[in-house]
Amino acid sequence: MKLFLRDHVSFIILYITTMICLPIVIHRLDDFSNHYAYFIFLSIILLAILLLFRYIRRKKMYTHLNGKELGENDLLIHHPQALVEKAYAKQMQLIQSLFISKEDEHKDFLHEQQLMISQTVHQMKTPLSVIQLLIQTNQLKEPNLLLEWQKVKKECDKVNYSLNQLLTYSRSSQLLADLKIEPISLKSIVKEVANDLKDFFIEMEVYPKSTIEENILIYSDRKWLKVVIYQLLSNAVKYGEKKSFVLIRYENGQLWIKNKGEAIPESEINRVFELFYTGTKGRTQGEATGIGLYLVKKILSTLHHPYKLSSAHNETMFMIDFSGSVDGC
Repeated sequence: MKLFLRDHVSFIILYITTMICLPIVIHRLDDFSNHYAYFIFLSIILLAILLLFRYIRRKKMYTHLNGKELGENDLLIHHPQALVEKAYAKQMQLIQSLFISKEDEHKDFLHEQQLMISQTVHQMKTPLSVIQLLIQTNQLKEPNLLLEWQKVKKECDKVNYSLNQLLTYSRSSQLLADLKIEPISLKSIVKEVANDLKDFFIEMEVYPKSTIEENILIYSDRKWLKVVIYQLLSNAVKYGEKKSFVLIRYENGQLWIKNKGEAIPESEINRVFELFYTGTKGRTQGEATGIGLYLVKKILSTLHHPYKLSSAHNETMFMIDFSGSVDGC
């Protein structure tokens, strides 16, 4: 109430001057009934003067509030003049300080979480590597148990894949700070990923077939683009038909990865990029994490490589558009 009265003191003064003092002065000088039009004229002039005075004092606030682009200091009023402006600016400063402190706490929490995930993954990778080494050794020593050891190796590979995916997801929060754009041979990076997935291709009886030419150079981040292609090829193998091919071709600045297998329902095409969304096929197979395509979307969006997923007639195709970052054809 006190702030309200202090903010409207000018209107109170105008009302007293116009409705009480001015009629008394006019009546003293002459009969008020003969100068009613003059009274209205003076009242309007006084109101105009007051409004002009208030506008001049609050012009910066009106300009600030009408601004279309928002900045980090938009909560504040620079050089507040009126009492209500000063009170508003003080409250906004308190709110901004609270937001900044909460943001700092959140950043610290995310940093600690990232460190914990990274440390845990690395700690788990060490015994996993030992287990994989033991599997290789025992496969040679016990050929009669080869099938059982292969099953164990398959489960270890799943654990290793999930750990790598978790580590990549954790590091993706610092994606912008970790970018290094450079010319990359598209064929070489696809070949590297295919070699990394060689055992998976053989196990699933799905094989890569690339028609990318040697001289295709694109400008991108090698490490993160490799993560994208690894995820897309592993998905193509995982959900592909037995004894089929994953076709990898490049034309008109676009990389296409196509596999044969059960099509993705049209209602799920956009949702498969959501974090932890596994879809119908993922729930059926029970091995999907709902992280892979989310990472693909996040990385490609950061690298400014447009992409498109389409699926129909037992074929699924993923397109990455490098037309804006190609050197050579």
